[in-house]
Amino acid sequence: MQNGFVESFNGRMRDEFLNETLFRNLAHARDLLAAWVTDYNTTRPHSALGYQTPAGFALHLTTAIARPAARNESSARRAIAKPASKDVNQLPAPVVAG
Repeated sequence: MQNGFVESFNGRMRDEFLNETLFRNLAHARDLLAAWVTDYNTTRPHSALGYQTPAGFALHLTTAIARPAARNESSARRAIAKPASKDVNQLPAPVVAG
């Protein structure tokens, strides 16, 4: 993650969560923080992600990555050389005199 994104996230967290919330204890703070992070990652569109939510962007990214493998039905590389014709393997082996 680039430094600008971290600074943007830190600013939003401070302005929208830390400055606006009173915590009763550490457990309360953890619960509220988990809810805020879930909201931030699943319901809020982010301009850096083309105004998609991070969860939506991740889903789009994983399906885009998985598509080429599904199209080929295999991730194995294709053979570079053509297979030998059947006649090549049918020739008798030379007999060595000796």
